[in-house]
Amino acid sequence: MVENHKYAVVDIETTGHSSSNGDRIIQIAIVFINDYKITNTYTTFINPEKQIPFFIQDLTKIKDEDVVNAPLFEEVGSQILDMLQDHIFVAHNVHFDLPFLQSELKRVGLPKLICKNMDTVEFTKLMFPNLYSYKLQDISSELHIELHSAHRADDDALATAHLLLKCIEQLSQLPLRTIELLHKRSFHLKSNLSLIFFEVLTSKRKELDSKDYPTYHSIPLKYVENEIDFQPIQQCYPLERSSKLRLFHESMERFEERPGQFELMDKIHAALKDKKEIVCEAETGIGKTLGYLLPATIYAMEQRKPVIVSTYTTHLIDQLILEEIPKLNELLGVQIQVGKLKGMHHYIDLYRFWQHLQLEDESYDETFTIMQILVWLTLTEEGDLTELNVSGGGQLFIDKIRRTDRFNMEELKEVDFYQKAIRKSEKCDILVTNHAMILADQERENRLLANGCATIIDEAHQFIHASMSRKERVFSYTNWKYVLGQFGTLDTEHLLYKLSDLHIPLALRVRLEKQFVEVVNTFDDTISAIVHSASQTKTRYKNTKKSILLGEFNIDESSLRRVANSIQTFIFSANSIIHSYSDQLELYSSIILNEWEYWIRELEIKVSEWDEIFLQDATLEAKWLEMDTRSIPGSLTIIKRPLNYQQDIKSALDPLREEGAVVWTSGTLSVPTNRHFITSQLGLDNNISISTFKASADYYKGAELLIVDDMPDIQQVSQSDYIESIAEAIVQTVLVTEGRCFVLFTSQDMLRKTVDLIQDTELLDDYMLFAQGMSSGSRMRLLKSFQRFSKSVLFGTNSFWEGVDVPGDALSVIIMVRLPFSSPEDPLFKKRAELLTINGQNPFTAYSLPEAVLRFRQGFGRLIRSSSDKGVFIVLDRRIETKSYGIDFIQAIPNIPVKKVSLENMVLELENWYTKGV
Repeated sequence: MVENHKYAVVDIETTGHSSSNGDRIIQIAIVFINDYKITNTYTTFINPEKQIPFFIQDLTKIKDEDVVNAPLFEEVGSQILDMLQDHIFVAHNVHFDLPFLQSELKRVGLPKLICKNMDTVEFTKLMFPNLYSYKLQDISSELHIELHSAHRADDDALATAHLLLKCIEQLSQLPLRTIELLHKRSFHLKSNLSLIFFEVLTSKRKELDSKDYPTYHSIPLKYVENEIDFQPIQQCYPLERSSKLRLFHESMERFEERPGQFELMDKIHAALKDKKEIVCEAETGIGKTLGYLLPATIYAMEQRKPVIVSTYTTHLIDQLILEEIPKLNELLGVQIQVGKLKGMHHYIDLYRFWQHLQLEDESYDETFTIMQILVWLTLTEEGDLTELNVSGGGQLFIDKIRRTDRFNMEELKEVDFYQKAIRKSEKCDILVTNHAMILADQERENRLLANGCATIIDEAHQFIHASMSRKERVFSYTNWKYVLGQFGTLDTEHLLYKLSDLHIPLALRVRLEKQFVEVVNTFDDTISAIVHSASQTKTRYKNTKKSILLGEFNIDESSLRRVANSIQTFIFSANSIIHSYSDQLELYSSIILNEWEYWIRELEIKVSEWDEIFLQDATLEAKWLEMDTRSIPGSLTIIKRPLNYQQDIKSALDPLREEGAVVWTSGTLSVPTNRHFITSQLGLDNNISISTFKASADYYKGAELLIVDDMPDIQQVSQSDYIESIAEAIVQTVLVTEGRCFVLFTSQDMLRKTVDLIQDTELLDDYMLFAQGMSSGSRMRLLKSFQRFSKSVLFGTNSFWEGVDVPGDALSVIIMVRLPFSSPEDPLFKKRAELLTINGQNPFTAYSLPEAVLRFRQGFGRLIRSSSDKGVFIVLDRRIETKSYGIDFIQAIPNIPVKKVSLENMVLELENWYTKGV
């Protein structure tokens, strides 16, 4: 390496986030790095002269007694300033640590620290662009960096120092061309990382090692594609219980037999052999995934053709490949060949990315995302864009470089990731895909899933949602304005302005601009009319958010057609003009042409959706408008969703049925009063029996159900009184159980009002409250934040009810505020109820009740995730005991103790249970 800089890696712990509001440092640690080696460390507690908030004590484990005899900042500030001089200041989120420290220096009358700075969050996102999280604790776990006590400055600073060295090492291992491309853009970063890029680049050039990877147009790629040979399977399917036990005991330490798992394996093995279609409902605790993978893999190896395994989400696909398949490799003693196939839009278009490399970046987000992709292309084997963890602004750039069916670069076939995935899918034992891919395959001329010998559909109930989503069409005002905004006018630096670079005459550009202005004006006028008409429509509930079926208010159809016609006229003119001037363009002009083609294609998609939503009519679908009266028209959304998806599912599955067995499996596929509630929606014949596989009798021994029987009836009291009672019950529960509590609502409005009330009372100020729709971040991010604190509460609505594991630890409590019935005012439910009534069915018994019972089962399923978990499921809705259908909910969950208690006695019951639990 060339002569390098000295680094001071700093971490501070504070009483809060704002030094200007009186927050103070309680601990500081510095790790010094010279010549890429840790040379010295410094750490001290600091007396903040104020109490440390309880949530900070919970997070850092630093208590008031730890700092009471520590020095004041003014006593150590001068020493800290001297130590940091002549070093590059490094921190994990330097834009917090450095300003906070500067503010403290200023407060005690010391001069400002003059230094370069580097942010390891920024550096790590560049060097490891596929990590799921960039919190120091998560990074340390992923990169095997020791971090004994997260959120303690000494341990965090040391971990950050090791992270900095790992990032530098990762950078040093990249191909020279990649480092050159990174260095070129590094001057636009928020911290001074360009210094490191220059150091490493200078050293790398001396090594003259620029041929590590094959390249396309000077983009280094990691490209590994080995010829796959089918391995002969030595292991026959273990029919006898004794042979199963022997197989599992030989490869798994502390294996515990689960009879339900063996029964599931046998059922699936028989179905594969007989090429039958079966439905398997397997409770949590069965070991469902391994239960179907074992017979499926053996069968695939015998047939020398892949078994297709489909699940719902990318997370579940990764979990299956990264966690379950390795177990199976150990079990069978072979290296199972696994293919993964997703839709084309999951993959990168290398040529389009190369084109963008030649342009000036439009923003920091674009620069940063390009740099992440440059590193990622040297790491990825599959080229799946979901591997990348990019910002919201970065996603906009990702959308520009997604693979499309407009692929005519023959020289790219060998390195194109999508083509590579297809080749691999043709020669594997297990082909993992998702429900959307199976549904889309019915429309392909050359089916991608035609080589399988059987199909297993995990999370089978989600196949309904996958079909619904596939056919769903959504109009978003904000999204439309974003697409229209890309075209601009001739005097703004957008697409119309750039037409001059294609040498298109001014007269034609003016004509095109005039047509586009007509598009915008017609669109804006039509939206204003829709909003006005919808605003006049009265709804039952006086919330700021409105959901209204399209048939319940008037829309002028002629104005809808004018919008579609004006857009189609503009598209036709744009294509005619642009393509007539597209021959023999230089590189820059051809990139602008590609930009035009991309956004015209987006506009074509938009006008197609407009036609489907507004101008086509069908009986078996629901169309409704959603908007928040506080932000009009920005919040305007119009949704069209099908109510009949059986034919779509049948068309997708029939070709797979011809190839072999089809196995539908999930943890929740039935309700006691309607065994075929899900399978009938899937379009399956009622003659296909549902086999249920239950967990062992003691799996739920740590669970109990409490029904609070003195809660008010929501029909008899005002909403504010009801919410007050709910809030009291939640507070009492949280205080006695010390957090680790998950609260499930059916309404976002009620969730928000309840959380607001709890915060106003300040009774839970010592707890971290995370609320869906109120706290920032995705569902998974909220869950991760919830897990970081022992004294925390997570509030969620319907979308939290499934697919989220509430960690058991020593204690876990789920509070169900209301039985999970759909709101009678929900437009989708209203339309469905209308159709059921027309067909002579009772909407409540045919749909509303079984749907709610299924959700109830799924909510309970979050509570116990292993046989060692303990948990209490609390229901605050009296209908579970006062209504005749209440028994349906209780019978839908495992046989656990059920106790009806008053709120006061619930607290006593929890205290007793908690005492026994610890």
